[in-house]
Amino acid sequence: MANAGAVDLFKTVGPSVRAAAGFLGTLLVAMVVLGLVHEHGLKSVAKARRSPVISICVGLPATLVIAALGSTGAFIVGSSLGTFFGVPLVILGAVVLPVLTTFGFVAIGATVAARLGRDRLGTGVLVGSLLAGLGTLSLPSAIVLTGLAASLGVGAGIRVLVGAGGSSQPDDRTVPPANKI
Repeated sequence: MANAGAVDLFKTVGPSVRAAAGFLGTLLVAMVVLGLVHEHGLKSVAKARRSPVISICVGLPATLVIAALGSTGAFIVGSSLGTFFGVPLVILGAVVLPVLTTFGFVAIGATVAARLGRDRLGTGVLVGSLLAGLGTLSLPSAIVLTGLAASLGVGAGIRVLVGAGGSSQPDDRTVPPANKI
């Protein structure tokens, strides 16, 4: 039971340490990832803020699939197939899920900050990191808030990745002039 060890570790660490780790971890990942994949990150945060319900509806099953693939890879690593099949699945779960969850926290933080009068990405990163830190004060709030942010971020990330072309960008499409008689 690997989950029982994680829950025990969560309970043994003090609330102030959990809050500081949640805040600093989210802040660090947000700054690094939004700096490295700036365009995709900004589009994902904007898409999550513009239509959060659709992003959550797309992201909830996708989050479960990514988490299942990562945990399946961790389970396979112990078998004879481990290095060939398990390691890529673990890397997929360990890289994609935290990054997209951070996009979700930044989107939530930017929305809260916009309600308070500061509609800027930096403020959204800071407020989202504060929410991530405050969410770790209890186990149920950590599960709910992180699940919501993961669903929102994964859904927005998928929607940006899949909707990269097509008729969603009206400047790039050619429309014939209207024929008026």
